[in-house]
Amino acid sequence: MDWQREIRDASRAGDYGRVIELSRKEKRLTQLQLGEALGLSQSAVFRMETHGSAGAYDMLLLGRAAAHLHISAGFLGLADSAAGADPVERRQLLGGVAAVVATPVLAALPGSPGTGQASALQLGTMAYRRLDGSISSRDLADAVRGHIQLIQRLSSNGGERSRLAAVGSEAASLAGWLAWDMGDHGSARTWYGQAIRAAKAAKDPLLAAYQTGSLAQFEAHAGNAAQALSLACVARKSLGTRTPVIADAWLSSVEALAHAAAGDLRSADRALVRSGAAAARREGAPPWPWVFTFDESKVAACRVTCGARLGEPEWVLGEDAAALATGHAKQRALLVLDVAAGHLAAGRLEAAFALAGRALDTGLQYRPGRIVDRARALRRTLATASPPKAVREFDERMRDVHL
Repeated sequence: MDWQREIRDASRAGDYGRVIELSRKEKRLTQLQLGEALGLSQSAVFRMETHGSAGAYDMLLLGRAAAHLHISAGFLGLADSAAGADPVERRQLLGGVAAVVATPVLAALPGSPGTGQASALQLGTMAYRRLDGSISSRDLADAVRGHIQLIQRLSSNGGERSRLAAVGSEAASLAGWLAWDMGDHGSARTWYGQAIRAAKAAKDPLLAAYQTGSLAQFEAHAGNAAQALSLACVARKSLGTRTPVIADAWLSSVEALAHAAAGDLRSADRALVRSGAAAARREGAPPWPWVFTFDESKVAACRVTCGARLGEPEWVLGEDAAALATGHAKQRALLVLDVAAGHLAAGRLEAAFALAGRALDTGLQYRPGRIVDRARALRRTLATASPPKAVREFDERMRDVHL
């Protein structure tokens, strides 16, 4: 067998798991031996090798595999300097990636954007937001914190102070989202609070409403219903009488999540109906700070999540197809766990934990955080002395989280 040719072909196809498998076999290592060297279980190595060319791989794990197997990092889609890189090197690498991603973002902006520091930094923040769908939050967080430090330094030097405050608010909100995704709720609240203060300093009511609504959304997911509803009310007051359609639709969905956290099915349903009606009134491109649209599929996803919180399988299973067509891999994994909760509420254990296992694989791929926490919470809802096979397999995957 021509190992090098096979490895090159797999690398060109983007099947980096196959590259690792071929390199491992060439060196006559078992999956168990490679797993011990990388700090993984044998089943985790198997899943990595059979991952295929779809989706994203963990950059640090690829770097460790390249170093252990003595293969060029380039064969695994990494710059050679990225293998085993320290946080500073990773931040520099991601900074370069963000610059590339910013090019299509720039092209999509209406009109000609400004050429000052604030405009350039805003494009960087938007690029990082788009990278969130394909990069581990732990890796991206280092780059975003460095980005925020640069904004703060430039703000202290005067010039464009109001616009830099607005850009800093958006970057702090992204840092809050990443902390939330990693399961660090304390840091998430701190960042969201900073985002709200910066939005007020920028004197931008729409931005202040967006950041306050983002904190409300976080608190709703955390189960703090009263606080979430209070924050959503503050966000609406910030908007005044001229509320963009997307803001109305999104805030209504946040209120629905808060009502679901409180166990109030009727109020949650009314808020979802309002959200759907607003989402159906399309008004073209969403205004900044919204970068992505909020449409009927997002409302369907919210109904699935509310149904999972309320223990209403009809809500979950009635909207799952539309909901799962939205968002990136990490967002879909969270929705899959909500769908799994719907199956569990309906007594379908095998289906519930087969879906939960799929979602957990995504969580392990992007490193433990919000997905893993949600999967763990789902498992806690089932207490049985003799779990079926799907539940046992799920428990085995949960053990991989810390291996």
